[in-house]
Amino acid sequence: MIFATLGMDDVAKMFGNKRVGLALSGGGARGFAHVGVLMAMEELGIVPDVIAGVSAGSIVAVLYASGMKAADIAKAFGEMSMGDLTEIAIPKNGFFKLTGLKDFLKKRIPVARIEELPMRAIVCATDFDNCRPVAFEEGPIGDCVAASCSIPIVFQPVKINGTTYVDGGVMRNLPAWAVRDKCDVLLGVNVSPMPGTKYRNTLIDIASRSYDIMSRSNAREDIAMCDITIQTRGISELNVFDIKPKNKIIKSGYDEAMAVINDYIKITTNNNDNNV
Repeated sequence: MIFATLGMDDVAKMFGNKRVGLALSGGGARGFAHVGVLMAMEELGIVPDVIAGVSAGSIVAVLYASGMKAADIAKAFGEMSMGDLTEIAIPKNGFFKLTGLKDFLKKRIPVARIEELPMRAIVCATDFDNCRPVAFEEGPIGDCVAASCSIPIVFQPVKINGTTYVDGGVMRNLPAWAVRDKCDVLLGVNVSPMPGTKYRNTLIDIASRSYDIMSRSNAREDIAMCDITIQTRGISELNVFDIKPKNKIIKSGYDEAMAVINDYIKITTNNNDNNV
């Protein structure tokens, strides 16, 4: 049984007749937790009507929106390494290119553009030229997701139609802003609730830690927009490039989602009963 005091009828009453939105934050390898959250939602019978993602969250968002189940996404991630997604570049504006990431998505998603996905999906990035967050609801999946994942200095920026884009977490790491007006109930998943305490004194580690601190700070406004916020504090110490403990990360997302959604239903049900 999923809940000690609640059953599937409670879940159906809470979500069944409402438009459900899901906002997935950036966080590098910690983004595996999004898969665990989706596993919990599938088990509970909660199906998002629209899903938005930043950086690692955008990868999970487009894969799920393409029709893949959470377990299939976990399996696909399990077969790859960080080296499969990147290509060393001449370090003019970034050390790596995300060529492999585009190939990874192309092999697994049967359509080429965001607007062709079976589920409504939004990929969020930062317009580096005009200093503003952007939400791609249409456009080439590979380019838009690569733009959303391009942590400055670490990865090269991505040009789309003449505009330069970098990681969405630079300005809004949790894309609640992009989906709030498109749903009745919004679940936000923040896999970067606080920066890890340890880092090495290298250029890459300093860049990734700076990204951590920045993305933690700019998520506050979007957390306030969510009806349900799932934060994976148990994995906050993990480096954004450390994919080895992927099973631990996925379990963290699953466990936290189950606990938070359970609490939300309990509290909402009790409030409704008290107002009758």
